Amino acid sequence: MADEAVDSNESLWWTTKPPYTALPPLEASIKADIAILGGGFTGVSSALHFKKRFPEAKVVLVEASHLAAGASGRNGGLMLNWVNGIHTDDVAEAKRIFDATKIGIDLIESTIKEHNLEVAYRRDGCIEAFTDVGRAESAKRGIGTLQDAGIPIQFVEGKELEEYLQFEGVKGGIIDPTAGQIDGVDLIRALRPVLTNLGVEIYENSPVVGVLEGQTIEVKTKAGEIQAGAVVLATNGYTPELGYFSSGIVPLHSHLIATEPLSAAQWKEIGWGKIAGFSDDLDRLAYGCMTTSGRVVFGGGSNQAYSYVFGSRPRYGRSAEASFDAVHRTMLKYMPRAAKVSITHRWTGTVALTLSRVCTMGRLGKHNNIYYALGYSGHGITLANLAGKVLADIYAGTDEEWKTLPFYGQRLLYVPPEPFRWLGYHMYSTLTGKSPKRTL
Repeated sequence: MADEAVDSNESLWWTTKPPYTALPPLEASIKADIAILGGGFTGVSSALHFKKRFPEAKVVLVEASHLAAGASGRNGGLMLNWVNGIHTDDVAEAKRIFDATKIGIDLIESTIKEHNLEVAYRRDGCIEAFTDVGRAESAKRGIGTLQDAGIPIQFVEGKELEEYLQFEGVKGGIIDPTAGQIDGVDLIRALRPVLTNLGVEIYENSPVVGVLEGQTIEVKTKAGEIQAGAVVLATNGYTPELGYFSSGIVPLHSHLIATEPLSAAQWKEIGWGKIAGFSDDLDRLAYGCMTTSGRVVFGGGSNQAYSYVFGSRPRYGRSAEASFDAVHRTMLKYMPRAAKVSITHRWTGTVALTLSRVCTMGRLGKHNNIYYALGYSGHGITLANLAGKVLADIYAGTDEEWKTLPFYGQRLLYVPPEPFRWLGYHMYSTLTGKSPKRTL
């Protein structure tokens, strides 16, 4: 079938929804106990956890555009465990990391159930697919130790692997049955009335133009102002625009595609079995999911699938056509029998990379009243939804359980300013076929 992809950079998660009416912008000077900047996963989860933890506090959330306008509405849909950038031989640390991220996915699911939200999601596992025999054998040898520590993962190969994936070139895989796939726009939009009913004030189309620190923080928006005792930076890849973490974040633009809805017979034909999502073992990671409506969402797999643009603003639509074509080629490399399936959506989302790939959550400022969580490096659905709980615990002084985790107060490795950042990225990625990275 012909490729009839949407060319407007509106993600699948947006265009399959009823019309959305944004809440009015902030056009006054107000006071708040906690001001949250950003209406994506980090901001909405923070609003929920702060307000539930401190019901008497005045919590205000401001969003530059509309809720889920950024990466939270432009992602690949995977709810994954682990913290990107951490590869440890310490089994106890691995267990702590897995348990922490599983709390993030559990929180998403329990919130949906508690509030009876209409959110499209599935939690029947994801697979890390190995495309190299040596890496597959190494994973197989090491999995027993992790299982003995209580991490519920499983190595599959041969006929057992075929129950999950029948992709070309895959030699084996690790199944995580606790991971899954979700429509993040569903989640955020469904939570909006929950937040307002709890008393959270939400202002959309209210871009922040300045933050003046002090014992009372002044947050200036385009048409209003907030005086707050504490501020949450919930802006991830856009945080440098507010004057924070400009030397720690690389806003990398990830290009994604989605297919038409497929029947169960078509799923079987293209080689997709009983699994919500997959990722491969390559540096230029390819990943995908099967939505509850039967669409394949796919991204990554090559240098062209990602772009770093001078000035950080993404390319999309026809200007990114070569990138979308590259993503499609990678999808067909794994699923050649999907060649006749129509691509209906193409979009670009911003991934906030850190040089180590490890995210950070904590607080800063002379008065320790600026809270932040950012740099999720591709694991944002899980980590950003966990962030609300972590930040509320830090605010309350009950954060002991998080202090041993690698993301707690993680100091981000230095990234040079423009134009050196742009030059360095493109030189490194062109010469190596990889994305620049340093270990901690």
